[in-house]
Amino acid sequence: MAAWTWRFEKADGTEVQPAVEPEEFTTQGDAESWIGEEWKALLEGGAEQVRLFEDSTEIYGPMSLHANES
Repeated sequence: MAAWTWRFEKADGTEVQPAVEPEEFTTQGDAESWIGEEWKALLEGGAEQVRLFEDSTEIYGPMSLHANES
């Protein structure tokens, strides 16, 4: 079974430890729901963007954790 995981980065792509410890998710939807709930704490903890992986394959990213200012 595939494992969905997040990589947490600074804006320049440097990997950082997340403020909230993630789990390995069994579906992309579970991973995306988790990031939707935890993004503020992750941003406050120093992560500025994330990348989503299915096993070792990058699915998308970088995705900014900064709220869009309009």
